[in-house]
Amino acid sequence: MRIVLCSLNFSPEPTGIGKYSGDLALELAESGHTVRVVCAPPHYPDWVISSGYSACRYSKASVADRLTVFRCPIWIPSKRTGLRRLLHLASFSLTSFPVLIGLAFWRPKVVICIAPALLSAPGALFAARLGGSRAWLHVQDFELEVAFRMGLLRGSALRHLVSMAERFLLKRFDWVSTISHQMARRLVEKGVSPRIVKLMPNAVDTDLIFPMQAPSLFRKNLALTHGQIVCLFAGTINRKQGLSVVIDAARQLLSCSEIHFVIAGSGDFKSELAELARGLKNVSLIDLQPAALVNELLNLADIHVLPQLRDAADLVFPSKLAGMLASGRPVVAGADPGTALAELVEGRGIVVRPEDATALAGAILMLSRSQEMRAALGHCGRRYAEENLSRRVVAKQVERDLKLLLQS
Repeated sequence: MRIVLCSLNFSPEPTGIGKYSGDLALELAESGHTVRVVCAPPHYPDWVISSGYSACRYSKASVADRLTVFRCPIWIPSKRTGLRRLLHLASFSLTSFPVLIGLAFWRPKVVICIAPALLSAPGALFAARLGGSRAWLHVQDFELEVAFRMGLLRGSALRHLVSMAERFLLKRFDWVSTISHQMARRLVEKGVSPRIVKLMPNAVDTDLIFPMQAPSLFRKNLALTHGQIVCLFAGTINRKQGLSVVIDAARQLLSCSEIHFVIAGSGDFKSELAELARGLKNVSLIDLQPAALVNELLNLADIHVLPQLRDAADLVFPSKLAGMLASGRPVVAGADPGTALAELVEGRGIVVRPEDATALAGAILMLSRSQEMRAALGHCGRRYAEENLSRRVVAKQVERDLKLLLQS
C-alpha cells in the first residue's frame, strides 16, 4: 500500500513526536507498505537544526527499504513566543504544501497527518482529496488548547476563532486517532463522529527497553553508591512538563542522603531548571542520551518521576511513560483522578496531585523504603507495556485500522 505521512517532527529526533513518527513510518515500511514522509529537518528538542541538515533547502533521501523522506525548509525562532511558534509552524505548512501536492499524483491509498502541527493538516487533507486517498489525522496532543492554557496564545476572540477552525478541520478527515481514551473523548466533544475516532497509543520497543539485572553504567558515571535510590526523569525539558516541582521535592528530601534525583534531557527550560537546582547536592542534570544508551539510562532509575501541569491534563499525554513502564520500574506521576495518566499509572506506580511537591516527595520517600513495593509495581508496569504498548501489538492495530479505513 502507498502511504504518505506528514509530520513536522521526524527521526532522527530522539524524543517526542519525531521519535514516534519515525517509529510509525519504519513499522509501516517493514510491514510491506511503501511510505513517503514529508517532514522538517531535525531540530527538536534543542530548537537547533541538526548537523548535516539545512533549514533552507528541500531534500530527499531513501532512509530504509520502502521508506523515502522529503525534508522541507522551516524557520526556527531563536526566542519562542506564542506568535513566533505559530510562524514556525506556518513556515512548515507553507513549504510542505507543494511536496504534498506532488505526492498526490503518486496516488497514495492513505495520507496520514500528525498533529502537532495542525497547521499542516489542510495541506495533507487537500493532497488526499486531490489524489483520491483516504485522509487520516493522528492527534498527539491538542496543541492549540495547550497554547491558550499556558498563555502562549491569548484573547477570547482569538480562542473562539481558533476553536471553530479546529472543529471544522477535524470533521473533514476520514479517520481521526489519538493516544489515550480521554483524548479520544475530547475529539468527540469537538464534534468528531465516534465512528471515526480510533485509539493508537505510541509504541515502545520492549526488546530494546527491558529490565536489566546488572546496575546501570550511569551509576558509576554519576558516582552513585550501591544503596542510593535514584529518582529519574528522562525526556524533553520544557515548561509543559512542570519539572520545577521535581526540584522542589528534591529540596524537601535534601536530608535523605540515600535519595538522589537525576534529570536527563534537553529543551528550552533546561538552563532555568539548572538554576533552580543550583546548590542541591541531591540533583544531577545530564544530557539527552543516544538511542544505544536509552535502556541503560532508564534502568538507572529505581523510581521514575513523571510530573505534569494540571492545565495540560488530557490535552497531552506523556508518551515517555511507555518507556518507563517497559523498564520495569515504578512511576510516581502527578495527575488528577480520572485523567489518562492517573488511570495508566494506577497499580504500576503512585499517583499524586499535580504540581504538589510535598505529595511527590512523600510518595518517593515511601517507595524508597520498600524494595518489594518497587519490584511489584515495576513488574506490573512491564507486563502492561508488553501486552498493550509493544511495537508488535500497536503495529497489528495499525494494520487493522488501515484495512478498515480503506473499506469505510
